[in-house]
Amino acid sequence: MLHKDRLHPMASIFSELIRRPGRIGITPGTLLLGIGLILGIAASPPLAVAAGPTGLPPVEARRFLQAHCYDCHQGDESEAGLDLLTLVEPAADEVFLGETEDLTERWVRMIDRVREGEMPPASAGELSTDEIESFVEPVSDWLRSHQRAETEQLGRVRGKRLTNLQLERTLHDLFGIDIPLADGFSDEPRVGGFVSIADGQAMSHFQLEQHLRAVDASLDEAFRRAGSKPDRYDKTFSPTEIAKRRPGQRNREPELREGLAVVWSSRLIFYGRMAVTTAPADGWYRFTIRASSVKSPDQHGVWCSVRTGPCVSSAPLLQTLGGFEATETPGEWTFEGWLPKGHMLEVRPADANLKLARFAGGQVGAGEGEPQDVPGVAIHQVTMTRVHRGADDDGVRERLIGSLRVEATGQGARGLVSDQPEADVSELVRDFARRAFRRPVAADESEPYVQIALAALAEGESLDRAMRAGYRAVLCSPRFLYFTELPGRLDDHAIASRLSYFLWNRMPDETLIGLADRGELSRPEVIREQVRRMLADPRGDDFVQDFSDQWLDLCDIDFTEPDPRLYRDFDPLVQHAMLLETRHYLRKMLDEDLSVNHLIDSDFTVLNSRLARFYGIEGVEGDQMRVVPLRPKDRRGGLLTHGSILKVTANGTVTSPVIRGVWVSERMLGEHIPPPPTNVPAIEPDIRGATTIREQLDKHKSSDSCAGCHVKIDPPGFALENYDPAGQWRTKYLTAGGKGRQAVDPSYEMPDGETFSGIEDFKRLVLRQPERLAYGLAEKLFTYSTGAAVRFGDREEVWRVVEQTRDTGHGFRSLVEAVAVSPLFLSK
Repeated sequence: MLHKDRLHPMASIFSELIRRPGRIGITPGTLLLGIGLILGIAASPPLAVAAGPTGLPPVEARRFLQAHCYDCHQGDESEAGLDLLTLVEPAADEVFLGETEDLTERWVRMIDRVREGEMPPASAGELSTDEIESFVEPVSDWLRSHQRAETEQLGRVRGKRLTNLQLERTLHDLFGIDIPLADGFSDEPRVGGFVSIADGQAMSHFQLEQHLRAVDASLDEAFRRAGSKPDRYDKTFSPTEIAKRRPGQRNREPELREGLAVVWSSRLIFYGRMAVTTAPADGWYRFTIRASSVKSPDQHGVWCSVRTGPCVSSAPLLQTLGGFEATETPGEWTFEGWLPKGHMLEVRPADANLKLARFAGGQVGAGEGEPQDVPGVAIHQVTMTRVHRGADDDGVRERLIGSLRVEATGQGARGLVSDQPEADVSELVRDFARRAFRRPVAADESEPYVQIALAALAEGESLDRAMRAGYRAVLCSPRFLYFTELPGRLDDHAIASRLSYFLWNRMPDETLIGLADRGELSRPEVIREQVRRMLADPRGDDFVQDFSDQWLDLCDIDFTEPDPRLYRDFDPLVQHAMLLETRHYLRKMLDEDLSVNHLIDSDFTVLNSRLARFYGIEGVEGDQMRVVPLRPKDRRGGLLTHGSILKVTANGTVTSPVIRGVWVSERMLGEHIPPPPTNVPAIEPDIRGATTIREQLDKHKSSDSCAGCHVKIDPPGFALENYDPAGQWRTKYLTAGGKGRQAVDPSYEMPDGETFSGIEDFKRLVLRQPERLAYGLAEKLFTYSTGAAVRFGDREEVWRVVEQTRDTGHGFRSLVEAVAVSPLFLSK
């Protein structure tokens, strides 16, 4: 089996074909397939793979199962579809070499359920501690021994590559560019909630084609900026320009009223678009908006959304940049966003609680909103400036061409000039390979890429095209796309990459590379120092957003929309503020190293006036997010009651204690909920007479196969029933007309038999075991950072991390640091 460390000559051959496929008659599809073979070989483990626990389980385990479990779990009609004969009979030895990951998980679930007293069921009689340990200990040792041997041979993580986001940011860092790239990739599968898991990172020829497009787009942009004049666009628009329309014309632009450009509160789509802000070219633009309110409500200002898009009926989707609260006193707000050429700005009142104007024919005429006595926003001025979020043009040139000169080459064109082109190209390609591969590169490893560039020069290609060919070959190498990690402890450069992609999702910076070059990065105290530095950096905000988007499913917040007939107070401004609440809250937990208890409860949250009004919390003014102390009557506190969490765990119309219960159990409480048994339907036939979700679940869990999981799932699900699908507090379930009907009952019983009456009691009971919360968060951090789920044999190390952070109350930052110095993190 070829190893990726020995593939570079082959990679260079295919990179040569990428540069000039037509010269030798290779089609793009065949070419991409060839690249796929390279990457597939590079990512594949050796053939001698032990895919699961081999041999028979310990004899003690077989005796236990025969004595206590065979009555219900053997044959085709076995309970929960678990036929133990397939696990313990001699013939099953052959099965272990097949699809054994599922078999391993079955053994793990059996260990957990027997240890926790869930199985055998109480009806079969209670087991003694010695009887339980006679099964748990030998099977645990058996599984750990297998996984330890497998890790020593292959490592925990195999064939991990850059995610779409990591690829985009790495290309940005390499060239200093800032164009969006990740949107051009197919959606990535989430394994255990995360896209960074190696087991879920397939590589198809479609993905390879997308990779090449991203590489070419990056090279195009880098060479454009290195060889052209700076991108400049800076204009200030007056109300007259913003409200540009002919007398008597009806359209969807703002209207001129008392010298200001006014947009009235209305449901009319694209009303408030500003054609004058149409982007002249793809790019990042900064908008500074000066505005005030018109006819504000008595209790608050006029909340407005700021969005961008084509603003035409054939392209209805808009991108949200943010929002602001306009008041009678003019204010100024700044927003940044990427606008493709032809997209424009839309600013409009967007508060769902505002009175709405009605306009006939889908257009608005000047003066039609005034007599309807509705709120509006008056635009005083808009400044639109082209900006770059990465390096400036000099920085792009330095990364791309070093000290080479860019000069006019005739007919308005510009190109690279060198007195010694072969030497300069060789040096630049070698340096680029070192940066792209994120580690030192020996001369023989970089030589194939250098030769591609030199060959282009020899054939008469221009200097910039020769360099581009060499760079493109480097970026098509497995060493760029995949992480270079060998079984055992990671070397310093692999640690630098793992740290950087863990906390920033981008390539290591000069500080990390310098430490790795000096061999200092494997020292625990240095790693802890770097974790603190990286989290304190503005890029530390990326960790909060990237991790929470996957861990908490915040990336799915747009997946459902609360039914406006039932949840009339909800609007996009509320949703945007919900995301900001959770991100600011987690950032505060990180900065102040607050305990994991804050996942469940706290005496503060982070709000602006719009979200506070949605929650029913008084005394919050202004559109900036700020820390707000909570009172018992606010019925908030902890991540658990954030609107963002409550929304992503509902379907927009109703809530389900099962869905929310599974989510809380797996995301916060450190529980692993297996999928329902294949031979048990979601709803048993005999529950059709039940009238409430509580009665349905009581009947559903009457089966021993269901009860073991529902005893864990149902408590958090019912504790959150007072929160509707939009995240507001309720005491009754609503009908389609928005009227209350049946009263909400949030009471339930914990797995240990203790009861609670609602969310506050539930929080109190959960907080008795903060170590379980710490374990759950540490497990997610390990999975996210290493690219492999925590296995049974890894659990002891996760518990060591929990114990190491006890003195800080299992602070969030302490857990991140402890994970980063753990042997699990520092090994392949």
